Amino acid sequence: MKSKMKKNLPKISIITPSYNQANYIEDTILSVLSQDYPNLEYIIIDGGSDDGTLEILKKYDKKLKIISEKDSGQTNAINKGMKISTGDIISYLNSDDMYLPGTLKTVGCRFTNYHDVKWITGRCRIIDNRGIAIRSIITTWKNLWLKKRLFGLDRYSVLLILNYISQPATFWRREILDKIGFFDETLDLSMDYDFWLRLMKNYFPYVIEEDLALFRIQKNSKSYKNYIGQFEEGYRIIRKHTDSRILLFLHKLHDSIVVYTYKHLI
Repeated sequence: MKSKMKKNLPKISIITPSYNQANYIEDTILSVLSQDYPNLEYIIIDGGSDDGTLEILKKYDKKLKIISEKDSGQTNAINKGMKISTGDIISYLNSDDMYLPGTLKTVGCRFTNYHDVKWITGRCRIIDNRGIAIRSIITTWKNLWLKKRLFGLDRYSVLLILNYISQPATFWRREILDKIGFFDETLDLSMDYDFWLRLMKNYFPYVIEEDLALFRIQKNSKSYKNYIGQFEEGYRIIRKHTDSRILLFLHKLHDSIVVYTYKHLI
């Protein structure tokens, strides 16, 4: 039965970029390996950690592909992992995030059943350093916009206003890289947003309305330390994708509301 399942399900490559995340990376690794997905390639691209991360990785070296060397940052590490990966389906999972049980089988089955689907995204919960769910307002807001059409707006127009795609819960076919390319290595904070916009211009996603992953906010994460910079980079990105004054205004307005919410409500 297992060999038959392995034959039918697509090979999934997961890339984890890592640098000095010893406090969290084992949870990330176990969330991937415990999926019991029969056709998995797991690659960790470490930037030369010196905090005990490598000792943790060695515990799992028979189940992982590990590269540890200096790189030029997270985006470069993700691209490096994608270029050496061999899976039909690709995603990346940061070294403090986690998959929920059954995620890879759910995703693998959807790609198998829907051959025309080029990428899949789902819901994601936000957690703190202890693994406790936080920012439920933001989670609910993003999930709302996953609907196919809301208030008469199509998904691409909405994506230009706000990034409602949850990175840890998003997967794509390798073949799309030939059309849209890899992540833009000039971007450091919102490279996934640019990637989603390029994807959305060509293919609409298949949405799984289930929680697939956990996104961790902790004091050393870029999303915590520099969320203002992340929004600023996001605005520069959408200016490459649209010259609509209305969409640019709505994007700015949305960012202002989110910043206010971060500072005063959550």
